[in-house]
Amino acid sequence: MLQAFANIFKVPELRKRVLFTLGLIAIYRIGFVIPLVGVDQTALSELAKKATEGGNEDAMGGFGRIVEYASIFSGGSLQQSTIFGLGIMPYITASIMFQLLTTVWKPLQELKKEGTSGQTKINEYTRYVTVALCIVQGMMWLSYIRSQGLVQPGMESAPGGLAIFYIAGIAGLTAGSLFLMWLGEQIDKYGIGNGISIILVAGILARMPDAIYWVYQNFGWSIQGDTVLTPIGLLLLIAGFVFVVAGAVVITVAQRRIPIQQAKHTRGRRVYGGARQYLPLRINHAGVMPIVFASSLMIFPSSIFGWLATRARDGTSAEWWQTTTNFLAMNTSNGQFPYIMIEIVMIFFFSYFWTTVQFSPEDMSKQLKQSGAFIPGYRPGPRTAEYLETVMERITYVGAGFLSLIAVLPTVLSSNMGIPQNVSQFLGGTGLLIVVSVGLDLIQRIEANLLMRNYSGFLATGSNDSKAPRIRSRQG
Repeated sequence: MLQAFANIFKVPELRKRVLFTLGLIAIYRIGFVIPLVGVDQTALSELAKKATEGGNEDAMGGFGRIVEYASIFSGGSLQQSTIFGLGIMPYITASIMFQLLTTVWKPLQELKKEGTSGQTKINEYTRYVTVALCIVQGMMWLSYIRSQGLVQPGMESAPGGLAIFYIAGIAGLTAGSLFLMWLGEQIDKYGIGNGISIILVAGILARMPDAIYWVYQNFGWSIQGDTVLTPIGLLLLIAGFVFVVAGAVVITVAQRRIPIQQAKHTRGRRVYGGARQYLPLRINHAGVMPIVFASSLMIFPSSIFGWLATRARDGTSAEWWQTTTNFLAMNTSNGQFPYIMIEIVMIFFFSYFWTTVQFSPEDMSKQLKQSGAFIPGYRPGPRTAEYLETVMERITYVGAGFLSLIAVLPTVLSSNMGIPQNVSQFLGGTGLLIVVSVGLDLIQRIEANLLMRNYSGFLATGSNDSKAPRIRSRQG
């Protein structure tokens, strides 16, 4: 492993790409110290801290869940309201929107078939939608700040102060998100690649020092005073982290390999084809998207109902709205079980939905038929498509079950062990899956560059021999 890291800096081109990527990540973190105009940063930080710690179970709790979810994509910057407050989330949202529209809207489908030129046009539309989302989300965030009295004293009373607050704030948030989008594109072009995901991971890992500091503060050899973690609890926490990360790695790379037989072709005196290959189908084909969709849909109803409970004019309405909020909330004893069950059902639904959108058995069957390949025992065409659909349904069930386990772990640990959300999130959830998947992709990219130049990579069992035996999956 250490030799592989040393080999990175032996290759001039790879060294430049890695250092360039690290430099842009440093620039990305610098942006978190540039605050927005007119925001009382101290009061906002205290409010966000109280919300994420569950200090208020009504509207504050809803705001805490929104802050915690948005922080996954922004590195916690909403708690300081900097120019990177929205993070890369607007661009990711726009990309997901166009990814879904491409599968159902014929003009975008035709545009995608044009190849590079069509994809460039789709990317241009994605940027336009990103700007619109930045403006809308920025307006909503600044309106909430103003409603909570977090504007600096004298800002609203000054002539034109409110207009400056909104114009400067929206412009700053929009420029920050677009700048992060540009950084991601530069990493794709001049860095190691996968720039948007690397920026996303940098924001998630930036919260790890706070989690480690909490563990240090609350550790003790016995339960006394404010001590939460004993040595046994700490060992269980570390073991749980290692187990979940290992499981996330396994389920991310796991595949169902379907044997494919290539038909033989005779051209002149030579016979081509006839080789036996495999069609790899990922167990977790949907990736992290089911958890993203389920978490976002579970957060906003309880937050809205909690806000309505605080605005109700009579006690009966307020009690009804609060009961509904508790039923859908994850930080109350009455609502924890219903929240978990509903979230699991939604994860299964979105796993099948996203797999259906991204994977087409009919198209796969046509491609196999056109290339002269077939699955042994199944006729090319509808029978092959039916078989692929059946296999995909079964492995999606397994992947959705694992995603459900990963998604509910932070909630269960946070509520039953007294661990705050910023610590339990590293034992599961969206952030952990994103870090694992992006980390594996980054290792594979560096590995390919090293092997191309006859250096041993991260997965080689030999030290300096590029042909040393390599670690393989259970499928061989």
